[in-house]
Formats: sequence, C-alpha cells, structure tokens
Amino acid sequence: MTAAVAASLLCLAPATAGCTKEPPASGFVPRLGTPAAADRYGARLLEQRRLVQKAAEDLNAYVVLPYRVTVLARSCAGEGTGYDPATRTIELCYDDLAQDRDLFTRGHPLAPDAPPDASPGGAPEAPGAPSAGSAARTGDEVADQIADQVADQVAEVVRETLYHEAGHALAEVRHLRFDDDRAEEDAADRFARLMLLREGPEGEHALLTAARAYDLAAAADPAPDPTDEHAPDAVRAESHRCAVYGAAPARHPDLATPSRATCPTAWPPARDTWTHALDPLLRR
Repeated sequence: MTAAVAASLLCLAPATAGCTKEPPASGFVPRLGTPAAADRYGARLLEQRRLVQKAAEDLNAYVVLPYRVTVLARSCAGEGTGYDPATRTIELCYDDLAQDRDLFTRGHPLAPDAPPDASPGGAPEAPGAPSAGSAARTGDEVADQIADQVADQVAEVVRETLYHEAGHALAEVRHLRFDDDRAEEDAADRFARLMLLREGPEGEHALLTAARAYDLAAAADPAPDPTDEHAPDAVRAESHRCAVYGAAPARHPDLATPSRATCPTAWPPARDTWTHALDPLLRR
C-alpha cells in the first residue's frame, strides 16, 4: 500500500461529508480523495454525478458483505485503477477518467479530426447528436456539446470499471479460484456485465459505451500489451456487445451478426455462474 493511499484511508472525507464518523464495518463504502491539480476533471465528474456513491449503493443493494470494502477515488499518478486485496480497497484513479475523456473526445463524430468510423455499428449514439438539417452553430457551441456528451460517456465507463473491480473484491470474499490472472479478469468483466444488464436498457447502453471505449483504445494502440492480464481491448469490446445482444436480442437487432448467433444462449450460463457463486451473499 502506498503512503498516499494509507494517508487517504486514515482520514478521508466520505463522499457526502467531512471526516466526522466511523465508516460502516461492512459493505462497499465510497470515499473521495483530494485530487491533484491535474486530476480535477475526474474528481469533479465523480462528485457532481455521485458515481462512486451510486455504484456502492447498487452493490450493497445486491449483496451483503461480511466486511468493509472501501471504494476509493484518488489521484494515482499513473498507477492505474485496481483492487488492492491487502487493504480491501477498490482504487479508482482520477487520471483514468481524463484518459477516457480524451479518447471519447478524439473519437466524437463532431470532433474536427474524428476518424471516418467514429460511430461504428453497435456503438450507442451520442445523446443529442445533431441531425443533418441542424442549423450551423459556433465552434464554442459544438465544443460544449462534445464536452457534455463525452462526460456522459465517461460516467458510463466509470460504472463499468467500478463493477469490474467489485468483481475482484467479491471473488476474494467467496474464495473463488481461477486458472490464471486472465481467467480472473474475464470473470470480473462478466460481473460488470451482470450488474449493468440487471438494469435493462440503461445498463445495456452503459455496457455498449464501455465497449466503445475499448474500441477506441484498441484503435489508438493496436498491439496488445503481452504483460497485460486483461483480454485485449478489442476482445473485451466484442464480449460486451455479445452480452448485450444475448441479454436482450429483441432490443438490439443492430447487433445481430452471424458471429453473435450464439450470444443469446451464451449469456445466461455466464450470468448464472456468478449468481450461483454469490448465492450466500445475495439479498433476498
């Protein structure tokens, strides 16, 4: 555990108040750390939209933990978001949000240097996207629209990320065993899908937005890192789309492709593997 994290956990303001009371002894407990100057975008977005608090609330509404897992948003100086089993802490890095913002901004259909395929099949349409007949707008108006839509997209990626890391925490609670690190990462991805797809259309949209983020990351850096235990970004993107289509094929005819023909039969057992593993923790 780094000194920065240790200091944060000693007296860290709860997401809604000062350091005034002892945190709960069990459950997912949200905490927002003081951001570095360069990380104000991520900190502001999390605070304004209560993303960490809402994710913790949704997780606590789904499962009962035997101990506390802190969901800590903080400045990481490039360390990367992750779950620390030693401190039972999900660490969400403010700087990761800025990176996602930059990815979505460059890939936005209205961005000056947007690639021709800025909105590939299966990617959710940016809310409020203008029609071909929209009146001409100033550069500032376009920039504001892009910023608003990108903020919505980053917020959805945050939700997927927090649920992924919660999957690691729950795997530890249940003493789940995996063949290797890649298998655990794949399982954590499936838990994120489970949590979002439980929400219906809103969660499906968030999962497709996360898939879009993986698409953009793969396009920016096509060669997968051989040391990364996660699946390649392009694989994670397609797995998200397969799950969305598998969970609700009637709502997503645009996702129907020959390669996804088995998704409607593949998703239920993937979902049930997690629900069975979590059965002792599920709220009744």
